[in-house]
Amino acid sequence: MNRTTFFRSLSVAALAAGMALAPQAASATAQTTATQNEEPTSVTTPAPAAPPVAEQRAHSYSHHGITISDPYNWLHDKSYPVVDDKDVLAYLEAENAWFEARMAPHKAMVDSLFEEMKGRIKEDDSTVPQKDGDFLYWSKFDEGQEYRKWYRKPVAGGPDQLLLDENQLAEGQEYFRLGALSVSQNGRFLAYSTDTNGSERYTARIKDLETGDLLPDELANLRGGLTWVANDTALVYGPSTEEWRTLEAKLHVIGTPIEQDVTLYKEEDQSFGVGVGLTAQEDWLVIATGDNETSEVRLVRADNPTGEQILVRPRQKGVEYDVDVRTENGKATLFVHTNDAHVNFRLATASLDKPGEWTTLIEGSDEFYLTGFDLYKDFYVTEGRLNGLDQIQLRDYRKAADVTPIPFPEASYDAGLGNNPEYDVSKLRLVYESMVTPDSVYDYDVRTGKLDLLKQQEIPSGYDPSLYKTERLMVTARDGTQVPVSVLMRKDRQMGGPLHLYAYGAYGYAVPPGFSTARLSLVDRGVAYAIAHIRGGDDLGRRWYLQGKLNERTNTFNDFVDAAKGLIDQGYTARGKVSASGGSAGGELMGVVVNTDPDLWGAVVAHVPFVDVLNTMLDESLPLTPGEWPEWGNPILSKQAFAYILSYSPYDQVIAQNYPPLLVTAGLNDPRVTYWEPAKWVAKLRATKTDSNELLLKTNMGAGHGGKSGRFASLYETAEEFAFILWQLGLTK
Repeated sequence: MNRTTFFRSLSVAALAAGMALAPQAASATAQTTATQNEEPTSVTTPAPAAPPVAEQRAHSYSHHGITISDPYNWLHDKSYPVVDDKDVLAYLEAENAWFEARMAPHKAMVDSLFEEMKGRIKEDDSTVPQKDGDFLYWSKFDEGQEYRKWYRKPVAGGPDQLLLDENQLAEGQEYFRLGALSVSQNGRFLAYSTDTNGSERYTARIKDLETGDLLPDELANLRGGLTWVANDTALVYGPSTEEWRTLEAKLHVIGTPIEQDVTLYKEEDQSFGVGVGLTAQEDWLVIATGDNETSEVRLVRADNPTGEQILVRPRQKGVEYDVDVRTENGKATLFVHTNDAHVNFRLATASLDKPGEWTTLIEGSDEFYLTGFDLYKDFYVTEGRLNGLDQIQLRDYRKAADVTPIPFPEASYDAGLGNNPEYDVSKLRLVYESMVTPDSVYDYDVRTGKLDLLKQQEIPSGYDPSLYKTERLMVTARDGTQVPVSVLMRKDRQMGGPLHLYAYGAYGYAVPPGFSTARLSLVDRGVAYAIAHIRGGDDLGRRWYLQGKLNERTNTFNDFVDAAKGLIDQGYTARGKVSASGGSAGGELMGVVVNTDPDLWGAVVAHVPFVDVLNTMLDESLPLTPGEWPEWGNPILSKQAFAYILSYSPYDQVIAQNYPPLLVTAGLNDPRVTYWEPAKWVAKLRATKTDSNELLLKTNMGAGHGGKSGRFASLYETAEEFAFILWQLGLTK
């Protein structure tokens, strides 16, 4: 059940993993309330030309007979999620001041890059309208505004109706993020949730779309989606625990006190996360629970959500599955996507009477990685990757062997199903892009096989794709594994020039070779932009992911280093001309590679980096640590896991050596990678490294994991990153 819908929340996978945003070491909202009349004692107040120096305070911990010194442990404010320790705040503010001072001479370049990037954005842009029931839905940006407006209009004709204006909701807020957005099936109500500090604790409200009034119902402190059930009289949602875990699916009947909300399911395993959604025909509520490697699903009638639940199959460690239901002529068939028999997943069916007895419909394959499926009235769609390239396949319910693949023209690209909210359709909405081709929206006619381009991303300042080329290379890692790398460059670029290398490499998230207007600001200055599809992602199938986790985690780091060396050997760049970046788990990657191969990099940017890995995995009181053990290992129980994590944990492996220029970012309210991880790492680097290269830390004091909100505010931070890279690579002119 992977249907992408415009307003309906279909978050049925276990939410504990949060793949693309890495280690879910979350906490509650950080509040900065420093005492004004006391002088900090832990930070040497710097002269204007000197970076801050954090005090070292004796602290150590022991596990499995091994004692670790941690002199910057004090930067973890023990009152967190409240951050009011004056010494901690003083250090973070001093680092921010140093960042501003060092970047000040380059402000003109930052501003120029920002205006350049902004010029590529169509300010008054809108999405392609899509039909859902009696209405067409779309969203748009107005010129100069940071956030979207959401609209609809009747299919039969009538005026546009403004459903929600994010700009109004964000007014007066330093940070704003829209979470769930869900229209009731009868079209009467809109449920939505917002986060105003980056802590990812959302508050939900319900709007009557006929009157424009907000209902008195308010659901606070929740995560995940909002799912309409019981004939639009109730919502199912997931409240957050104090530890940032979603362990319940709760039912709220509109107009009743929150205290009367009913718990439909409660998870007892603290490492699991709960998510909910609807099946394709919206007649069954799906309640899914799981962690990074195990799942369990229950079904209950959407019109009777407090009724008897059907357990599809009890959890079995290492077995993942997700489901959908198709009802035809009164007979319901369960479709199951699972890795129980093959690492690359198979598709099976079952009856609801015997939901755990699965009959294979599509066998698992070593070549084809089956990533998901979607059910429609007259056909179904399977999605996956073949040799690392996205595949969309139409299939006939009556003839499982009949497969119609949708062809795509380029050798490397990013493609998938788009917004398809209805079950009975004759056209499919698709999205497509490549490193050269801007984001494109198509309708695919199921009967004729014709692709109609509905919209391609406009670039107001101009873009000529003929000036650029993209290549997909293979580099050989040290263990002989062939690692794919996608490269974008101008056709007139000289070989051996500067190159920027990006990767993520965790949670089975494959970085797509997609389009970016901001990226052109590097490429047009002669910098090639490369994406290393390293192990830890699932770019080449599920085994590719498994070979980069737990006791094989170091494959991820080696692949990235070897990708850089391979690009040098093939003449694309040279040692010292390679800049690198990654965020979250990709920031962990940056932390490792500057320890192991510091002279390889001309500049490194680590966004909200997960660098204090051992400490975080040892602290089960942190919000999402238990759910991360299947990804990294449990060093509390396992001496082997303790020693292995210690061997690469970036903070623990800082040594006295030269390091490349580094820009590090953090968010004070970040519930995934807590602010003290990058702060401790930078403090230790300052005290230990033997070079005079730049080391900058910027902490967003009012934001979380994704940095500043708003399309222009976040773009300015990208301009700062690129200015730092160009400065360090000597490309400021």
